[in-house]
Amino acid sequence: QVQLVESGGGLVQPGGSLRLSCAASGIRFSMYIMGWYRQAPGKQRELVASITSDGSTNYADSVKGRFTISRDNSKNTVQLQMNSLKLDDTGVYYCNARFTTNTWGQGTQVTVSS
Repeated sequence: QVQLVESGGGLVQPGGSLRLSCAASGIRFSMYIMGWYRQAPGKQRELVASITSDGSTNYADSVKGRFTISRDNSKNTVQLQMNSLKLDDTGVYYCNARFTTNTWGQGTQVTVSS
């Protein structure tokens, strides 16, 4: 059974930092493209960042230079380091694993507020 479990969300002030983590089980993790998506209230879910099996990364323009995605294939985890957070970064952040299947985590809330 494929399972993704996110952690690390919370409340932070503008300019602050958070680190999200996603632990995967039930898949050959190293083969999967891992991604972080977010959904703000009233908006569609959007890609924040992704990382391929060989470590190539892709970022939404809105987070380039502020967010960093990384993976640890030995631990089956993917992280999202978020710095210089802005009010618009608020939303539910979802971990995604994509290869032969497409699986989502349950999401973790990130709230940026003063």
